[in-house]
Formats: sequence, structure tokens, C-alpha cells
Amino acid sequence: MKIINQTRNLALAEDAWIANTVFSRVKGLLGEKSLPKGRALIIKPCNAIHTFFMRFAIDCLFLDRENRVLRFIPSLKPFRLSPVIFGAVTTIEFAAGSVGPESVSTGDLIVF
Repeated sequence: MKIINQTRNLALAEDAWIANTVFSRVKGLLGEKSLPKGRALIIKPCNAIHTFFMRFAIDCLFLDRENRVLRFIPSLKPFRLSPVIFGAVTTIEFAAGSVGPESVSTGDLIVF
């Protein structure tokens, strides 16, 4: 599945998958050796994440119910916690460096 920033008419990821069960959300990217650019993980419902036991940094987008960007966290390193983002219901994880201020900002509409 593709992830598009509709506000900017820009593709953020060409190959994304959804973690929407308890097991898939708990597993997330754990056990992965890397997350190639162009791939992303959509976690729903989710308003905070961790990178414990991960081997690489990630860029994170937190979205509200309408899929509008509430918060962007760049390069969240392994063994870190994100803040709880109140109002967020979806989190998208990308390879570090995949998303930046030129491709996304608060309020942008993201579509899958």
C-alpha cells in the first residue's frame, strides 16, 4: 500500500503494511534488521511508541482521526520512548531520513 501526503501531493512510502492486531502492534518492527527507504509500518490504534531492542532509528508521524499530522519525530534512536501524543490514533514508522520538513508538516493530510 502507498502512503501519500495529499496536502503536498507527495509519495512518502511505496510499500506500507498495517499493524492493527494486538500481536502485530506489539511486534511492530522488532526483529527487523532494517527498514528500507520506501517502506513503512502503519500502527493503528497508537499514540506512543518505543524503539526498545530495535537496531535502527526511525522517523515517526502521529496522525489524528482524520489522518492529519499531529506530530513528526525525526530519527528516533533505538532504546527510546516517544512522548504520548494526545489525539493521535495512528502512527507511521519510516526509515530514518525518509521523511523531513520538506515532505510533511503539522496539519498535512495523509492518505493510504
